[in-house]
Amino acid sequence: MTTTSDNSPAATLPRKPAQYSLGTRIRKGTAIVTRWLHIYLSIVSFAVVFFFAATGITLNHAEWFSRQVQTQHYRGIVPAALLHESSERHSDKLDPDKLDPDKLQPDKLEPDKLGIVELLRNRHKIHGSVSDFRVEDSQISISFKGPGYAADAFIDATNGNYDLAETRSGFVAIINDLHKGRDTGSVWSMVIDVSAALLVLVSLTGLVLIWFVYKRRTSGLILATAAGVLCWLVYRAFVP
Repeated sequence: MTTTSDNSPAATLPRKPAQYSLGTRIRKGTAIVTRWLHIYLSIVSFAVVFFFAATGITLNHAEWFSRQVQTQHYRGIVPAALLHESSERHSDKLDPDKLDPDKLQPDKLEPDKLGIVELLRNRHKIHGSVSDFRVEDSQISISFKGPGYAADAFIDATNGNYDLAETRSGFVAIINDLHKGRDTGSVWSMVIDVSAALLVLVSLTGLVLIWFVYKRRTSGLILATAAGVLCWLVYRAFVP
């Protein structure tokens, strides 16, 4: 009987790498990339998922936190110089030789909107963005809005006296408004869009990965489908 020792030339020849078809290589590459994306996107979006999950509960039970609302009232006087800021004469932009004196209108007195807003901010530490500034015959009204925050000022245009009501709704109201993107500005709106995109990618990569887990693929897809159907049935049966 002839044997071959481990030191023989045949034993030292390198093994040929296994040859895979193009379809197999594509599936392996897709699985590797999808797994990598799913893991790291999940890590990056952990804080996002936690925040929107927690605020989903607080939004659904806002009555639990209604006692946090605090309102303060202020009174004061706006200087007359801010209430009646002269606008530019319309005649300054026209050729004086072509003006009809009978058709000229007197200067229209307009309030200094920026000056009034800054006066209220400095006096009473008002924050939030100006959501409304209305000028009527005898009254000026200004509304400031922010997450969990509102301030409304009513100014008597004849004498400058004003009443200001400031409402702070507490920490939970702030995070609820951040969840909804209400009165949060364009930058936070972009944060919400990016967060939503991350969650969509995490969901899609998880759905793709289940295709490569052969022992769990069927049961996983059945469970995902059943959860979607259950949500639809609850909506049809219980939502007015």
